[in-house]
Amino acid sequence: MTKHIAFLRAINVGGRNVKMDRLREIFESMGFSNVETFIASGNVIFESKSKDVDGLVKKIEKGLNESLGFEVATFIRSDSELAGIADYKPFPKSQMDSAAALNVAFLAQPLDTKSKKLLMTLKTDIDDFHVHGREVYWLCLKKQSESKFSNAVFEKMLGVKSTFRGINTIKKMADKYTA
Repeated sequence: MTKHIAFLRAINVGGRNVKMDRLREIFESMGFSNVETFIASGNVIFESKSKDVDGLVKKIEKGLNESLGFEVATFIRSDSELAGIADYKPFPKSQMDSAAALNVAFLAQPLDTKSKKLLMTLKTDIDDFHVHGREVYWLCLKKQSESKFSNAVFEKMLGVKSTFRGINTIKKMADKYTA
């Protein structure tokens, strides 16, 4: 069995409320084992015999759509990938220490060169970005409510689906679910 971490988009936001026990039931009904959720924002840890991540994503998205009645973009990472994301230092320590927030966008595929350049046009005095693999790190120097950047802006400008998590959530998950 292989441990996987699914980051689900649009769970418990925008009126799409799903209780975590219901989410666990849905994953178990798809044949996954040792299913756990981590806080009520669409983080699901599960085990599967399959190592085919693309196949797992399709299976989960289809199962969630059928069970919940709406599309739920799904981004899967292994426990070792999660540990790497949690430990990665995308910005100098001085910037990170003075920032109000560091968030990570999970993507299905790495951004191409054109998309990376487009993303950097969103950089402001408040917001900075760093791309690493299938993740985009967003450093917000002030309150996020003072920023004009959001997941919706990101997806509309770049034409890709994503889901964001705060680095503190990612670090707590890595501490709990990685070796």
